[in-house]
This record gives sequence, structure tokens and C-alpha cells, in this order.
Amino acid sequence: MNLEKVVFGFFILLAATLNFGFVYGEIGNPDYHNEWELFAAVTVSLISIVLKFGDRTHIGAVHLASNLVALLQLLASALVWFFASQKGGPIPPSTFATIVSLAVGALLANLVSVVIMIVDTTIQRR
Repeated sequence: MNLEKVVFGFFILLAATLNFGFVYGEIGNPDYHNEWELFAAVTVSLISIVLKFGDRTHIGAVHLASNLVALLQLLASALVWFFASQKGGPIPPSTFATIVSLAVGALLANLVSVVIMIVDTTIQRR
């Protein structure tokens, strides 16, 4: 068993599940979306990117690209949340819908990453 692939697979799946947990719920209602879960999704996504550096395969490059897209989407979501919260008062539902929509884009990139991981695993030969 390749420990490096196990650790990387763990972080890819954790990033996808944390991202899903954040976006699940009513899109404009902040009660369904936790800022700490978004922070955890950003952190785990960053860790998965760092773990993929050094892979010189074509699949590794596509994997890294999908992880970078997810990280950028999550960072954009966090920045929108940060600036919206600086205005004082509750965040309007339309702004919160933007926050969640950006995170949904990251979820799509994470799902692509999971599919790539599954395909890469199935084509490995012993």
C-alpha cells in the first residue's frame, strides 16, 4: 500500500465532504452555513494542493489544476463573506447566495478531483 496515495486520497475526500457540508442547506440562509466549516474546507484544500506538488504525471497536473480551482473558489467565497461581514449588520440573502454559489463551484472542482483520483486508482497496474 502506498502511504502517500492514502494520505492524498484522504485529504481529497475530506476537502470534498467539508465543502459539501458547507453548501448543503438553504442557499440564502446563513443559519445553514458555518464559517468554521468554510475555513476547514479552505485549509484542507490548501493541504491537498501542497501534497500534490512534485507529481510530474499528466494526471497529477490535472489533479493539481482542479485543486487550485477549488481553492480559488473557496478563497473567493471567504473573501466575499469577510467583506460582507465588515459592513455591520446581517449579511443580505443575495450576498449569502453569492458566498454559497462560489463554494458550489469549488464543490464541482472537488468532485472532478475525486473522479480523477478514482480513475487514476482504477488504471494502476500491479
